[in-house]
Amino acid sequence: MVIRMNEIILDIKDVNLWYGEKQALFDVSMPVESNRITALIGPSGCGKSTLLRSMNRMNDLVSGCRIEGKMEFRGNDIYDPSNDVNSIRKKIGMIFQRPNPFPMSIRDNITYGPKIHGITDKKELNEIVERTLQQAALWDEVGDRLDKSALALSGGQQQRLCIARALSTNPEIILMDEPTSALDPIATSKIEDLACELQKDYTVVIVTHNMQQASRISDKTGFMYLGKMIEFDDTEKIFNKPKEETTERYITGRFG
Repeated sequence: MVIRMNEIILDIKDVNLWYGEKQALFDVSMPVESNRITALIGPSGCGKSTLLRSMNRMNDLVSGCRIEGKMEFRGNDIYDPSNDVNSIRKKIGMIFQRPNPFPMSIRDNITYGPKIHGITDKKELNEIVERTLQQAALWDEVGDRLDKSALALSGGQQQRLCIARALSTNPEIILMDEPTSALDPIATSKIEDLACELQKDYTVVIVTHNMQQASRISDKTGFMYLGKMIEFDDTEKIFNKPKEETTERYITGRFG
């Protein structure tokens, strides 16, 4: 599929979300541009991860969760009841805060998704394994031990394996929920470099508490506070010339 640079691939419009009686998101709107890294920042509990998990309907798994508004992926509302959730998650993959490899081999971690979606040809599966591990900058480290347990890898390697696993179903968007919070500085740097490399072929949305990380790698930044999108703009503008006083107070460390 040919993707035009700066195309809005996911358009979030007036989204409200409740967990039971508690409202967690209030009229949130945000465009996600293709082949860009979009960062979501804000203090703990401000709704960043809730918004991120809504982008591929992970909140469907939370009892009592209700959502209103629209999230249009290529013009198609992902919350339309006629949409298949598995198809949405195939196109919009997720990387979680802590590495969560399956308790199986490195190879089986990556082929799990493609097999679910009907790919059985061994040659094709092997090609997917090598391609995604190359994309995740992990092939040189694990290419000679694909049938070893994924649980034997270091934390940083496990997180890159999870990225390779997400890439195995050919997504268009990769959601990252605090992907480096459990990693050391060296592993963190590798994940950041990887995110920047991936945006050549994918769209990345990342939730981070690390404002330096957001300023280093993202093109667009959304600042959230108390479930609201306070400000959304080019990252450089958010960090250097924010329009909202609340954004400036957070960026300068006066609260958060």
